[in-house]
Amino acid sequence: MRRLPSLFAALLLVSSVTILVLASRSNTEVAATTSFLGFDANDYPGDEALPILRKTFSFASFWLGPAPGQKRTTWLGKRAVLQSRGFGFVVLYNGRESRKLKSGADAHQKGVSDAQNAASLARQEGFPSDTVIFLDIEEGGRLPESYHEYVRTWFDELARLRFKGGAYCSAIPVDEGQGRTIITAKDLEDHLGGRQLVFWVFNDVCPPSPGCVFSNIPPIAQSGFPAEVWQFAQTPRRKERTANCAASYAPDGNCYAPEDTAHRWFIDANVATSPNPSAPRK
Repeated sequence: MRRLPSLFAALLLVSSVTILVLASRSNTEVAATTSFLGFDANDYPGDEALPILRKTFSFASFWLGPAPGQKRTTWLGKRAVLQSRGFGFVVLYNGRESRKLKSGADAHQKGVSDAQNAASLARQEGFPSDTVIFLDIEEGGRLPESYHEYVRTWFDELARLRFKGGAYCSAIPVDEGQGRTIITAKDLEDHLGGRQLVFWVFNDVCPPSPGCVFSNIPPIAQSGFPAEVWQFAQTPRRKERTANCAASYAPDGNCYAPEDTAHRWFIDANVATSPNPSAPRK
């Protein structure tokens, strides 16, 4: 009889451990499957748009410099108001075009210059050290060696300045002929020399993209490349990529938040593993 308390205690201990293991496994599985929606746009949508967009999105883009084709950025000075509304960030800096990198030495010099400018603007806006800054790479397919030198230098100089390098790039396979395809994100990864670039990929081809919808989004793993952020819908829609999900876009071909019934702010749509993909990390 005197053994019963000990036996009871042992059983209680086993039960407690089992509950903890199951709870831990459950939490891990939830974390692995949780995803967060975000929007990006070349132009800041305006303070009045934020309450509406926040109903759907956890994070927003933030251009440190001009977006492609623009001469200035309208995002500077808006970090505080976005943060006060509860938005996380994907911080962006426009990358050079490969045709403007004349040599490996030129690519190196421009990688240093662009990283320094991005870091300076990020600090000016109040982004803390170790924030991820995504280099916007619009080109698809295989990149020249000079561009890989530019990206490596960008990454290393940002690290020296205590920021983390990321890349926004394509995860869409490009046909190289003879049965071979190349994905820009994979091409970048293969030339990083062990550097851990944070990837934000775009792939709006339907499927795997569901189109401009905001529920039942496929897992990020289906984007075509292991990434932390997937841009699954672009504005305006590319007809050759989105024929199978055309009806999900507005009649004008743009993507809008579900609460934006007046279609005032067209956006690109993203899903991420974090509500703040640019959050500081070591």
